[in-house]
Amino acid sequence: MNKPQPVAHSHDDIIYPGAIPFVLAHLACFAVIWTGANPIDIWMAVSLYWIRIWGITAGYHRYFSHKTYSTSRWFQAFLAFVGGSSAQKGALWWASTHRIHHKYSDTIYDVHSPRQHGFWFAHFGWIFTKQTQERDYSNIKDLTKYPELVWLDKHQYMPAVVVAIATYLIGGWSGLVVGFFISTVATWHGTFMINSLAHVHGKQRFVTGDDSRNNWLLALLTLGEGWHNNHHYYQSCARNGFRWYEIDITYYSILLLEKLGIVWDVKQPSPEVLRGDRRLPKPIADRAKEIYDALSETVGSAALKGKEALNTATSRWDEFSELGKASVQLAMQDLSHRFDEAAESAAQKTREVVQHASEAVDQAAEKAKAAIEDAAEALDPNKPAYEN
Repeated sequence: MNKPQPVAHSHDDIIYPGAIPFVLAHLACFAVIWTGANPIDIWMAVSLYWIRIWGITAGYHRYFSHKTYSTSRWFQAFLAFVGGSSAQKGALWWASTHRIHHKYSDTIYDVHSPRQHGFWFAHFGWIFTKQTQERDYSNIKDLTKYPELVWLDKHQYMPAVVVAIATYLIGGWSGLVVGFFISTVATWHGTFMINSLAHVHGKQRFVTGDDSRNNWLLALLTLGEGWHNNHHYYQSCARNGFRWYEIDITYYSILLLEKLGIVWDVKQPSPEVLRGDRRLPKPIADRAKEIYDALSETVGSAALKGKEALNTATSRWDEFSELGKASVQLAMQDLSHRFDEAAESAAQKTREVVQHASEAVDQAAEKAKAAIEDAAEALDPNKPAYEN
């Protein structure tokens, strides 16, 4: 796939229309002040939070993004629908964006990096930038071959709308506000905390070259996604909690689905990883992190300077092009003027030559006429041969 551009933070890059649904959903939560909430609304909100978080963790993340297990097409479509009901775009967009995150984790190309862009931008500020809304599906060709996934990605908010209608039919306006909007916003921020908080607070068991951390509280709130450092160290396995005490409900559900024959080929961490930590001694790890930070800052600075130089060169090239264009126009005008002068001069000389030639012809004609008259007189028989 094409290498992403460094994340821009300029006001020119803000895409307000793309952020409107995100903002409106947050504002809609305040409607609970007028609608109130009853037990059925709260039950729907809590249930939908856990169901849709599971759709993100088991579906969007561990299946579509990392293919940590295999399943049938019908269950694959079901996972895409459940994940899509959280209104976090389609499975294809989500998987593509997440694969980019892992490839460039905590570099200037990673929109979810608190180190590079600040905590709040990594948490949700990236939603307001145009470049993060663009699609490049060249890194998910294993998924784009399924028409049903492409259709769901094209109609990315359809599953969420279905859920919203269901909550309204069950609980009315309070069901919609509490059961859908509050639950959806909670699901969003539960997911976003893995991008932001799990790269700031927690423990790093493994040296991964990024800021990913294990956070037990986030693991409980996101069904096991909080064991984020484990995941960044061993991305291709379905299990994030590597120790018995690291609760990973998503992984347990995948094992259950495997028992039922719904999924198979569940990928596990290597025995070496499960037997013990494979981390560097702390002094070496700290030094390695310092070197990495310095290199990251240098690369980031060089990239920004390169971008500025490119912008300057482009601007100067545009100016040069304008000057060149103007010069060519002046040269063409001057050439046209000189051509007109040369044509006029040639025409004048031609007229003079023609006039001289005409005069010469007239003179020759007069002389010929006189010669003919002389000859006629000479040939007149009545004229004496000699005159006295």
